[in-house]
Amino acid sequence: MAVKIRLTRKGTHKQPYYRVVAADSRSPRDGRFLDILGTYDPLAKPALIELDREKVASWLKKGATPSETVMSLIKTSGVLKSEDAPQVS
Repeated sequence: MAVKIRLTRKGTHKQPYYRVVAADSRSPRDGRFLDILGTYDPLAKPALIELDREKVASWLKKGATPSETVMSLIKTSGVLKSEDAPQVS
């Protein structure tokens, strides 16, 4: 089972709010997930990023692959230093 760390969309029409989740790569975007790792609110000024450092590090150690967007959120929030972060291809 390939695990990805990605965003799921919540909120209402034109009011997006995202959860950062660990999910099976075959499941739909807003479908089943394994663990909630944090939240992302792009409409807040500045954008609000809340991540559970221990959970993110644990999933990355287990081999989960973050999406490009989640990787940028991880670097921006400072959960991992950029040299510690895995490369996304």
